Formats: sequence, structure tokens, C-alpha cells
Amino acid sequence: MQQTSDATNEDTHGHLSVPELLRKKRDGGRLQEDELRFFIRAVTDGKVQDCQIGAFLMAVRLRGMEPDETLLLTREMMSSGKILAWPEAWRGLVVDKHSTGGVGDKVSLPLTPALAVCGCKVPMISGRGLGHTGGTLDKLESVPGFNVSQGPEQMLKILEKVGCCIVGQTEELVPADKVLYSMRDITATVDSIPLITSSVMCKKAAESPSALVLDVKYGDAAFYKTLDSARELAQSLVATGNQLGISTAALITEMDCPIGQRIGNSLEVMESLECLKGRGPPDLRELVTWTGGYLLWMCGRAVNAKQGVEMIGRSLDDGSALRRFQAMLEAQGVDSGTAQTLCMGSNDYFKVLRPAKHREELKTQRAGTPWIRIHHDTAQLADRQKLSLQAALLLGDSAPFPPRSRIAEIISPEGLKKRQDAED
Repeated sequence: MQQTSDATNEDTHGHLSVPELLRKKRDGGRLQEDELRFFIRAVTDGKVQDCQIGAFLMAVRLRGMEPDETLLLTREMMSSGKILAWPEAWRGLVVDKHSTGGVGDKVSLPLTPALAVCGCKVPMISGRGLGHTGGTLDKLESVPGFNVSQGPEQMLKILEKVGCCIVGQTEELVPADKVLYSMRDITATVDSIPLITSSVMCKKAAESPSALVLDVKYGDAAFYKTLDSARELAQSLVATGNQLGISTAALITEMDCPIGQRIGNSLEVMESLECLKGRGPPDLRELVTWTGGYLLWMCGRAVNAKQGVEMIGRSLDDGSALRRFQAMLEAQGVDSGTAQTLCMGSNDYFKVLRPAKHREELKTQRAGTPWIRIHHDTAQLADRQKLSLQAALLLGDSAPFPPRSRIAEIISPEGLKKRQDAED
């Protein structure tokens, strides 16, 4: 395929043009492989106008895509940049996870070193926060010295030494996705399942993992409010991943309330460390152990998911995952003394992590007992903020959050599901 022309948005032979491609999708047509390749290359090379990218996104949002069309789009986006390659000795051991995100979602921090302890290689490429939630990179950057900017060569060295790393997306990986992703919010096309699927899976496929677990959330605090809508996205992600040659499964998890008890970047690092010490909130531990357990089963490190859950749990309880987390911190720029204090010192994490300038507790109206502590840098909370928080408190005779699993459904790779059924 030749480069497109700035003037006409056509290839040099005149067979394809951006306006014609947009017209076809606008009218409900199915885009072919050569058309999607042409468009994604033009996006990558900066040969398409922003208005045309917006038109493409809206046409996909309104007209949808067939599953094989979504797969083609994902492949072309994946191929727009560098695809990572790993040593032959790691075949079958490179794994990753992806979450659709939510308040208090800190699963990646304890999960990544736990998987490394269990023999996996985890080159986790994470993102930053969207809206009011902090992303995995934002949380880790609250640790002084932690460097998320690691190129492919640096990632390889860290993986050889430690077995895991958590880094940001580099300029070399899926550049087409950077362009399309930045336009989805301003064009009101964020909720398109083909666009979500292609964006998530092109980045994960560029990591060349053997196994991938997706945590697709639903509920009041999630993007998708119902189990049915979350299931539709999960099925699209799993199907696309498996067609790309990645053993892919999905956990569909409830997100009606935040994960754990601490919200905010440095506070969530603290809670992750508590999980790595065999403590911490049970809902966080459940998500860490089951996500990791499925990955260990899918890559052959465990005979079934239950055994994988037990392996991850042991790594949390015996301190091996915590020690691996400390090694990852040091490999990514944290001073060894700082990492030692954070992981192996006292539980006064504020010796390392910067505390907020102010901490304020709100009390219940009945007994005057504290029920929430707010960490903030502003001089004081506004009255409207206090009223809003207090309005969230309901006192009753029953437990506020009765113990229950957050995992509503699990979608397994078909081949592994048949094997599990036979074993059961």
C-alpha cells in the first residue's frame, strides 16, 4: 500500500479513498481488510483530518461492526507499531490482565509480583486514570523514584531479573490507538463495543502474551451498569483475543461499591502492600487470587483454576510476592532503602509516601463515632462536600456490605473450558 495524499486522501492508484470508506461505513457496509489497513496506516502517518477520524468513530458507533470486522481492525491497529518479542524459553509463560477500571481498583499492584513468583513473566503495560479514578501508573508514581517510562530493551532486562514490570505505553507501540483513543471521548463514542475491543486488544496483543484475563466490571460505579451489557463486551474481548492466538478469559465482576477501603493513589499503594502481606480487604484478595489463578491455569502453571488460586494465595501469605514487589520497585528506579522501608519496615507507610496536608474525620450523627477519614491538601472541606459525604451514610441494623463474591461470571477459553469440564 502506498502512502496517501494529503489533498485527496487516496492511495496513488486511486483504488481507495477516506471519504469513500467513510461513506461505506456510514451506510452500514462492512469494511474489508485492505480498507481498514489503508485507513489505519493513514491515521498513523497523520494523513487523515481530525474530522474524518471523528466521522469514522461515529459511523462505527452507530453502525457497529461484525466480529470479523472488529478482529481486522484490531490486527491493523496492533500492526501500526512495534510488536514485542520474547525469548523462546519464555514461550507460554508471558501473561497479562486488563481491567475496565473502577474506584479503588488496585488489583494489578499485588497481582503482578504474585504471578512472577509463580513462574510467569508479566510485562504489564498500564494506563493512567480516567475521570476521577487514578490509574495503575498514577498509583505507582506516588512511590518516590518509581519510573514507568521503560522501553522494550529495559523491559526485557527487568523481566529477566525480576519477572515482572509495570510500565506506560511507549511511542513505539500501537500509535494508531493513541490517535483514535484521544478522539473517542470528545466524539461521544467511548461506549462502542468494537472500538473498546480493538483498543484494549491491540495493546495487549502487541505485548505478545500467551494468556490474558480481562476483568470486565458492571454496576453503579462501573461504565457498564448491567450484567448483560458487561457480558456483551466480555464476549467480544474474549472472542477477539482467542482469534488473535492469545488464550483469553474474562471475569465479569460487580462494581456497585469501591474495591477495598482506601481510595486515592498513595492510599491504594498502602492497601496493596497490606494485601501483599497477607492482610488487607477480602474483596481485593479475591480479585487478585482468582485473576492470577486463572492465568496460572491458562498458561499451564496450575492443573486447574482452583490450584492457581491457592498458589497465588500462598505467595501473598508467605511474603514471596511482597519481596518480588520490592525487587520490581528497585528495578524501576526506587532507591533500595526506600523500597526496603516501604515493604519490610513498620506499617507507617507515610515514612515514604507523601501524606496529604490535612486529614479530617466525619462522624455519625447518632453516636459521634468516626466513619470516614478524608485526606486532602486544601485548607478545609467545603460544607457542601461534607454534606454530600454524610448523605452517603445510612445507619441500620444489618451489615452494610454482607460478605459475597464480586465475581458474577467467568468466560473461559473454549478449549480450556472443555478440559476443565472433563477434569471435574
